[in-house]
Amino acid sequence: MKLALVTAIAAFGLDEDLEPLRAACAEAGIEASIVAWDDMTVSWGRFDAALLRSPWDYVDRLPEFLAWCDRTAARTALWNPPGVVRWNTDKRYLGELAQRGLPVIESHFLAPGDDPAALPDLAEFVVKPTVGAGSRDAQRYLRADRPAAIAHARRLLDQGRHVLVQPYLKAVDEQGETALLFFAGQFSHAIRKAPLLARGQAPTSALFKAESIQPRVPSAAEMEVATRVLAARPFDTLAYARVDLLPSKASPQLLELELTEPSVFLPYGEGAARRFAQVLLTRLSG
Repeated sequence: MKLALVTAIAAFGLDEDLEPLRAACAEAGIEASIVAWDDMTVSWGRFDAALLRSPWDYVDRLPEFLAWCDRTAARTALWNPPGVVRWNTDKRYLGELAQRGLPVIESHFLAPGDDPAALPDLAEFVVKPTVGAGSRDAQRYLRADRPAAIAHARRLLDQGRHVLVQPYLKAVDEQGETALLFFAGQFSHAIRKAPLLARGQAPTSALFKAESIQPRVPSAAEMEVATRVLAARPFDTLAYARVDLLPSKASPQLLELELTEPSVFLPYGEGAARRFAQVLLTRLSG
């Protein structure tokens, strides 16, 4: 059985999940190869499946990437599938999940042509594009910084991008984010992600913002919310999913449901690489 672990040319050497996963796949009897989605020399039909892992430059090349997903899925199994990728690569899906009654962090959207001065009046907030990854083009503002935030939103809108504005939850500075990892719908492990956005710090222009990660045991409330979020997804059980939650007084708040190219933090979960490999083996054998 041959499996493609899909990265990007620009991301080679940056994804710390790939080598542990390749080793675990070999142990499970899967021949896994690390290949870039934008390598035109790759013959995708020679693989039994292609697993999206770190095609992190798709943000600047979304139509090209989505077209590649369609072409590849016509030649082999693509995990997760193109329909999932289309839905999940634009954070406007958060509005859909909020309408289903899930505890999604308050989210306001602006479309090209909207007035950027229509930003909500929040004490502290984050402005970012709806199509984005790795905290690129995301910045944290205070109410007093509103003119700069409007200028930020205007730049994004002028580029034809949709804008997402969310309150900044102060508890994040003390508790960080919690990311819960699921393989084939089963909980595997969780991590704590230290705060990424500092006041007054300009957005990163790198492929992704460097993160500080630690293992974490999720609370019962976090597990309950994550389970509800996965149950509400408009898709069948997926090979992988990551539920990113923020702490709040009422209940954990959903920041993102990552179904496209999330880091799954295999080095931070004991046995996580083997669990993922077993899920992939089951799918390849099915």
